[in-house]
Amino acid sequence: MLTLASKLKREDGVRGPRTANPVSDSTRRVSVRDKLLVKEVAELEANLPCTCKVNFPDPNKLHYFQLTVIPDEGYYQGGKFQFEIEVPDAYNMVPPKVKCLTRIWHPNITETGEICLSLLREHSIDGTGWAPTRTLKDVVWGLNSLFTDLLNFDDPLNIEAAEHHLRDK
Repeated sequence: MLTLASKLKREDGVRGPRTANPVSDSTRRVSVRDKLLVKEVAELEANLPCTCKVNFPDPNKLHYFQLTVIPDEGYYQGGKFQFEIEVPDAYNMVPPKVKCLTRIWHPNITETGEICLSLLREHSIDGTGWAPTRTLKDVVWGLNSLFTDLLNFDDPLNIEAAEHHLRDK
């Protein structure tokens, strides 16, 4: 009867001891996050809104990239807004970390770059927060929509910007 232990012993005898193998198991393994990102980045690039551009400073690190949004309508039309997106190791169980690098006067973005977008919340009361079924495409489309249909003056993160808009559009 052939067992896994005997098969491994035979293979080790042919190849030498496993510890002598120059490529360890840990360097050959690809994380679940990275496997997902290969697929999601391809899908994202195929379905990118015309107002967005994606830049990967290091093409070997799909978990870190920059997004540029150039709205073609609304209050922010013609502006150019940079975002930094970092995908944590626990992705897709947790959302990506997003920061706005462009200083902006926006009700849903603070002056320090924090963003209020429900799908970026790990836990959400209304059920619109992050879920493992969401993808990077959803994040990019959500960030793009912050400048048009998701612009929210009623539940702002930057209260001063929202009040200013109500006083003087």
